[in-house]
Formats: sequence, C-alpha cells, structure tokens
Amino acid sequence: MLYPQRLGQFTREHADTVAALLCGLLLFLGWFALHLGWLGLALLLLPAAYVIGGYESAREGLTTLFKEKELDVDLLMIVAAIGAASLGLWRREYHLIIDGAILILIFAISGALEGYAMARTERSIKSLMSLTPDTARVLLQGKEEEIPISQLKVGDEIIVKPGELIPTDGIILSGYSTLNQAAITGESLPIEKTVGAEVFAGTLNGYGALQIKVHKPAQSSLIQRVIRLVEQAQTEAPPSQEFIDRFEKGYAKVIVVAGILLATLPPFLWDWDWETTIYRALTFLVVASPCALMAAIMPTLLSGIANGARQGILFKNGAQLEKIGKVRAIAFDKTGTLTTGQVQVFQVIVVSEYTQQDVLKAAASVESYSEHPIGRAIVQAAGDLDVVGAIQVQAIPGQGIVGIAQEQQVIVGNAIFVQQYVTNLPEELRKMAQSLEQEGKTVVWVAQGNIAEVMGVIAIADEVRSQAAATITRLKQLGIEQIVMLTGDNQETAHSVAKAVGIDRVYAQLLPEDKLDVIRRLQQEYQTVAMVGDGINDAPALAQASVGIAMGVSGSDVALETADIVLMADKLEKIAVAMHLGRRSQAIVKQNIVVALGFIMLLLVGNFLGNINLPIGVIGHEGSTVLVTLSGLRLLK
Repeated sequence: MLYPQRLGQFTREHADTVAALLCGLLLFLGWFALHLGWLGLALLLLPAAYVIGGYESAREGLTTLFKEKELDVDLLMIVAAIGAASLGLWRREYHLIIDGAILILIFAISGALEGYAMARTERSIKSLMSLTPDTARVLLQGKEEEIPISQLKVGDEIIVKPGELIPTDGIILSGYSTLNQAAITGESLPIEKTVGAEVFAGTLNGYGALQIKVHKPAQSSLIQRVIRLVEQAQTEAPPSQEFIDRFEKGYAKVIVVAGILLATLPPFLWDWDWETTIYRALTFLVVASPCALMAAIMPTLLSGIANGARQGILFKNGAQLEKIGKVRAIAFDKTGTLTTGQVQVFQVIVVSEYTQQDVLKAAASVESYSEHPIGRAIVQAAGDLDVVGAIQVQAIPGQGIVGIAQEQQVIVGNAIFVQQYVTNLPEELRKMAQSLEQEGKTVVWVAQGNIAEVMGVIAIADEVRSQAAATITRLKQLGIEQIVMLTGDNQETAHSVAKAVGIDRVYAQLLPEDKLDVIRRLQQEYQTVAMVGDGINDAPALAQASVGIAMGVSGSDVALETADIVLMADKLEKIAVAMHLGRRSQAIVKQNIVVALGFIMLLLVGNFLGNINLPIGVIGHEGSTVLVTLSGLRLLK
C-alpha cells in the first residue's frame, strides 16, 4: 500500500484514488441510512465500503501471510476494521461498524496520497526517459529516411533540424548550432557546437541544422546509460530501509501477540468489561502499527535522488545518497578529473629573432600530421595562423617529429631529440624549460633551418578544471577531514596540480592496484571514503571506495558502470551539492523517525487511558504516515 509497484504505476495510482472515493461515498450513504433507521440498506452499503476500500490492503496482507509467512501492517488494519464491525453486530452497536469503515476509508485515502507522492517522485526521476525521439532521420544514398532509433548502426549519418531533439550520441560532421544540454548535464546555458564536437542524445538542437555521425550503438548513448542506472536505483533498497523492513516483520508479530493479550487479560486484571477490552485491543492494533515508520525513509531518499538528477547528479540508489552524507575522506584522480584531460599550449618562449607566431606556425606545419595529443594541442593553438603543411614528415615515437616546410627543415620534440639536429641549446632557454618541467609542464623544443637553430620552446599542460580549487575549498568547509590526489603521473606534475587546487596530500606514479591500496588505507582510518575518477584505471578504486563518483561526460564506460554516483556535466562543484543532499536527507529521515515513534507512543498512551476512540486513533495513525511522507518530499525542492 505504501510503495506502489513501478510496473503499471499510472493505473495503480488512479485505482487507489477511485477506491478511496467510492469507499467514502458508500460510507457516507451507509451512515445516512443508519441515521434514518434504514438498517437493511446500511448493512448493504457499509460492507461494500469495506470491500472496495480494503480490497488492496487485504490482498497484499494475505499475500504476505501465505506466501512469505509474515504479518504486515495492511493485514493488521483489516483485522482491526473487521473486529470493530463484528463487535458492532454482536452488541448491536452499529456505530462500531461506522468506526471500522472510517478506519478502512482513512487507510485507503492514506494509501492513495502516498501512492501519488511516490508516483510524483518517480516521474521526476524518470523524466529523462522521454527525452529521446523514437526515430532518427538517416542519410541513405543521399536521401533522408526515418528509421527507428533501435535500427541505427555505428557509422550512420543522421540529420537533425533546428528545434529537434538529438536522437543518439554522435560527432558533428557539418553544421553549427547551440545545444541545450540542461536535461543531460545540468548546464543552464546552451552550448555552441560545431564540426568535430560530440553531441548527446536527449539534448535540444538550437537554430542550426546538423549532420551527425553515429559513433557508438544507440543503446550505449549517455542517456540510455542514465536510464538503466535510474531503473537500477529504484529497485535497490538502502540499508536503513532494509532494516526497517526487517523490523516491520518482527514488530507486526509482537503487535499481534500484544493485541491478543490485551483482548483477553484486562477483564481479569483490571475488571474491564469485554466490549471495552475488545474495543481497546482493536484500537491498539491501529495505533501501534508502524506505517509512519515505514514511510520515514524511502520518500525522502527518492526525493533526494530526483533532486540530484535535476542538478546533473545521478545517484544509482538510495544507499549512496545515505553514504555520501557520511563521507569523511575523499580521493581525487588527477587527469580528467581535477584536470580536463585535454592538453593545451600553456606558454611559448622564443629566442630573440623569432616571435611566438613564428614558433607555433613552424611546429604546427609538422604536427598537423601527428595524432599525438601534444601535436593536436599545438595545431589548435596555431589555428588562426596561416600554417603551411610540411612534406617528408617523419615521427619518432616518444621523441619528436621532423619534416620540410617551405624548403626548410623543421624539428619538434624533446631536448634530446632536438640536440641531434642543433649544435647546442641556448642556456637561458634551457633553464626556463627546466623550471617549467618542475612545475609539471611538458616542454617541446622547436628548431628550424637546413643548418638548424632553436626557435623556442612550447610548454604544454593539462588544464586544471576552473572549479577544482573552489570545490576543494568547499569540501574543507563541509568538514571533510582528508582530501588526497591519486595519479599515475610523475611527482612534479602531480604536486603542481595539487598545489593549484589546494590539495596537500599527493600519491603519484600509481598503478590501478596502488590506487586501490590507498583507498583501503584511507578506509581503515576514516571508514567512509569517496573516490572521484573518470578512467578505466580508476575503476578498482571506485569499486573499493564507500562511494565511487564518476565524471559522466569524460568518464569511461567502465568507470560509469563501477561508480555509485555520476556527475553528468563533469562539474566538480556538484560533489559538494551531493554531500549536502546526503546530509540533509539523513537529517530529514531522523526527523521522520522521531515523529513516527512519537505519534505511536502518544496514541498508545491515549488508548490505555481511554482518551481516544477508534476513529481518532485512525486519524492520528494515518495522519502521521501522511505527515512523514510529505516531510520526505521536501527534498524535491
């Protein structure tokens, strides 16, 4: 009753509502007939109210009893209502039948409200599933043809017109446009995209037509991975909910035994009459049921998951939302996580007779034939210059590249490689290069001429993410006790990046298993440890960490599958948001548990003192259930 099945949710949600409305109508008509003295009509209408309002609870309760050999709160409510009706018929005090019907009605209304709340939460989470169109416009032999998304193959070329949704992930072959990626990555502003840029399924094309090449199967697109992760999140219960579920089974048995004792002992111990005894026992069954306690956790966690999804934070399940709020230490991978993972030209230093443009043009003339990331960075930096392509280009892996441009030899590479072509390296330039290398930069020497002479050096660096330093500062403000960086890179580069972002503890030159060992050591000291990474080499550490956090855009498939939380826009600042959500969810869960237990104790005391009747007990019990459910939904905002 409390947690509608995901399959057929729409039908179930409305069926509960209709059942509650019909139950209320029949109850009112039965009460009115009884008030007018039409007993026969009343005894037809009121049982119908019982059947319609209580059918679903009775079905679930009996299914649990006979299949799982367990008692649950649904069955306790039905027993209490039928007991009240039986007592009313036996004593000819027909108002007790009304009391039982009120119990059924309020329980049905509560179930309908909770079903609506859960459906609203699930709709918020699953809104991503409606983002992709059913068909794509494919170019086949120069003609456009619409085919189902499922039939797309790697290498297909598709056309996306202005205002249309991107049907699958791909690379732009031609065209220029702005894309609204908010639904996927959480970015609030449209992003400009042109030839060579990657686009994601579910993003909205702006004003330009795009020709896109499919570079991965449709089922492997980012949005499809998100959908699978969302589905997984809704089928896994967090540890706290599993504990409550186990508690309910034992608690229900205790309530039944206590109810039997209360229905039999008071006439002998306290001289209660049998009518009062049975009535109080039935009321006890109602007020002692842990419905509010059962609703204290999952609505809160599902709301937190929905909130995170809207902000580009994907929690794979509620357990991770719980754990992220308890993290005491966090480890960051460097390349692709604290940095963008894309090297770029950091600085160009020249000898006196050359300009920076001269050095970049010469280097780009040969590097334009290279597939190396450093070569691509140099070509990109020289993009606005009039670069003339070289001939007779020869690359020496790990050393450099040489070619002929405008009838002059051009040499680009490390110092040892370039020294094979020049007599000596300028001493002042050598010192500056060494200083850059100590800062973690990669230095490329450029020489030119048939009798080669050094033109200058180009410093290449992996760009630190703009939000990295602010994220580290924010995590320290949140009370994270230890922040470390794990990388396979050399010590100089690692410490340079760590210093730039504010991390004091660095582990460099690590293999994947070394990262795993560091995480284990941190867990021995801090228990709950998070790991943030993006690559295949981070997967073991992500799996070992209490909470693994992957970069959603740049992250490898293995990292995404292994991690517990995915940052859809690669925005590091969302880690602090996730921790805040986790801590707030835990605070709300604790508040809900206190409220639920408080209501149960208050109603139990009131019942034994004889200050409440069955309808008041029902209102208090179901009211507390609705209250904690609505309290949990606060995280949706």
